[in-house]
Amino acid sequence: MKLSRPQEECGVFGVYNHPEASNLTYLGLYALQHRGQESCGIVSSDGATLHAHKRMGLVADVFGNQEIFKKLPGRSAIGHVRYSTAGASVEKNVQPIMVDYSRGSIAVAHNGNLVNAQLLKAELEAYGSIFQTTMDTEIIIHLLATYKTNSLVDRIVEALKRIKGAYCLLFLTESRMIAVRDPNGFRPLCLGKLGNGWVVASESCALDLIEAQFVREIEPGEMIVCNADGSIESLFPFKKIEPTPCIFEFVYFARPDSYIFGKNVYLTRKELGRQLAREYQVDADVVIAVPDSGVPAAMGYAEEAGIPFELGLIRNHYVGRTFIEPAQAIRHFGVKIKLNPVREILEGKRVVVIDDSIVRGTTSRKIVKMVRQAGAKEVHMRISSPPTSFPCYYGIDTPNRKELISSSHSIEEIRRYITADSLGYLSEEGLLKSVGSTKTSFCKACFAGDYPVAFPKPADLPQMGLFEEEQKKHD
Repeated sequence: MKLSRPQEECGVFGVYNHPEASNLTYLGLYALQHRGQESCGIVSSDGATLHAHKRMGLVADVFGNQEIFKKLPGRSAIGHVRYSTAGASVEKNVQPIMVDYSRGSIAVAHNGNLVNAQLLKAELEAYGSIFQTTMDTEIIIHLLATYKTNSLVDRIVEALKRIKGAYCLLFLTESRMIAVRDPNGFRPLCLGKLGNGWVVASESCALDLIEAQFVREIEPGEMIVCNADGSIESLFPFKKIEPTPCIFEFVYFARPDSYIFGKNVYLTRKELGRQLAREYQVDADVVIAVPDSGVPAAMGYAEEAGIPFELGLIRNHYVGRTFIEPAQAIRHFGVKIKLNPVREILEGKRVVVIDDSIVRGTTSRKIVKMVRQAGAKEVHMRISSPPTSFPCYYGIDTPNRKELISSSHSIEEIRRYITADSLGYLSEEGLLKSVGSTKTSFCKACFAGDYPVAFPKPADLPQMGLFEEEQKKHD
């Protein structure tokens, strides 16, 4: 299935030193389901042994039987929801990864993507490593095993010094939980407190569900070590660089009720809409959103423009990732099963439609036609981010560049393709102003093509051609 918008990456959640660790991790993953719907898993520790349950599917389906939690005992657990950005969507790639090696057992959950994964994998295989998955996360496990020091923290640090890219990681052993965020801070990660225990989550909304106290965000380049005595250590073992958190987390990926990168997502999205209205006002009768991600921006646009906001498109929340199309063709079936226009709101009106992004343009085209068929007199499309012209290599599943419509078409050409009366994208300056980036240099590679972490050069892969092959997938 071709992507109609960028897809969520992954979500990680961990609980340390709590009697209901596995149950709480299940709830945390439930709150992070928006970050990945392909598979999920939990690994728990009872102090002596690690226990795992992981499958393809949604959290509620994989952990729907209460008996499962009897097989996940212990006071510590880590969990993962996955949308594959590196490695196939198959059972063997479900995280967390759990292995036994000479120093005991260890499990790893990873949100992100390593840009030098192919280089490291080729090197490790040349020295005899055998990989059981196609995920870049397994590379970290193999690197851990190559270092001889007795200190787990030191082995993790040495391993992570070899990798490049985006990572929020949770490690679980029989007695410890360790969380790490990459020096660029691409993805969000936060620390919480629950009784005498500690909680780590990709987003703060997961802490809210289990009523954990939000302590703070884990800093870029920071390692949090949870020890058996209940204490935690905060380490900064990597060379300090200028953080570049992903600005698209604000636009689309994070849940609106989360607090990331120092800001509330909902309020930030409303500000995106307000700024969009300042840049692209139009005489109109009603503002509607493409639900759900476009709703806060549409509310902000409506407030700033002084135009009423209405729920002109209703989303069916019970549509899964796949569905059976009817034998008799129905035009725009894929969109119509998810969205339905409210004719009484749209008929005879000049309508502003707010969405967060346009990827290929096919979905936007269908939405515009759907709104017209509901009787709209005019349809003006407004996008609460700049044109997405470049693929992401840091953990977001975007199409290759030639399939991104804005990489090869002007805004006017895109407008004609989606059949809107007008089209306006939020400017890059407006986006940065809306998120208040005076002290932060966000990663905006998907808009500008300026990648903050360099890729391996072809010369780094002699006689293998792996880098060229990887680039062909994206260019």
